[in-house]
Amino acid sequence: MKNVLVIVPFPMGDEDLARRQAQMGAVDLGPGIEFHYRPVRIGPKNYSSQHDMALADFSILDAGLDAQAQGFDAVCIDTMSDSGMAMLRSVLDIPVIAPGRHSMLVAQMLGEKFSILMMWDRWKMLYTKTLGELGMEHKCASMRSIGVTPDNKALLSGKEDQVFPLLLDAARKCIDKDGAQVLILGSTTMHEAHDWLASRLDVPVINPGPLTYMLASVALDLGLTHSKATWPAPLAPKHAMIRAIGAAGATFLEDRA
Repeated sequence: MKNVLVIVPFPMGDEDLARRQAQMGAVDLGPGIEFHYRPVRIGPKNYSSQHDMALADFSILDAGLDAQAQGFDAVCIDTMSDSGMAMLRSVLDIPVIAPGRHSMLVAQMLGEKFSILMMWDRWKMLYTKTLGELGMEHKCASMRSIGVTPDNKALLSGKEDQVFPLLLDAARKCIDKDGAQVLILGSTTMHEAHDWLASRLDVPVINPGPLTYMLASVALDLGLTHSKATWPAPLAPKHAMIRAIGAAGATFLEDRA
């Protein structure tokens, strides 16, 4: 049995975590692999600024630091920002899969140009960073926002009648006006809209969270992981310090609750 850790990028309880776990309904990977969801214990309220991104990187590093020692065979990161991916790849030998870059790379398998659908403009910096790292700016036809502040816990629950038509209108503009041949949902928090949108559009729509599960499974089946030539191990690991900072941050949040 293969075990994969899915790191959810915000602290949350079981009810909110279940909305994230619902992404598993989009894929059937058979009986030989299990996915275990773990929220971070610290982190920003939302991913809306460079300040938030620094906290996001650390919170996901803290959550996944001991994944390999705990017996996990791979890690999936449940955010399109790919926060913490590079850091975890430097300290883990098991595959670490994040949805941002992989959604863009898979989009290139399916069409020439892709667009990214997003909830609000503040997320644009996340995709711009990844596009730059991949050298794929010219492959992105557009990024279109529907101007709705995201809810990283309730997701789209209760807002379907408002949000789904806005996403569909933005998607059609991406296709008809911008020339997109593939669409990417800009957040794993948008997964509840995937099937509704995909059934109404004539181009592929990538659901980033389930994509990472499939890619983790493929990596394990093929015996592949990231290159240590790209993500070298630290010369002086500070794992105990990282754990201590994470514990102190969690205590701080508990005291303020």
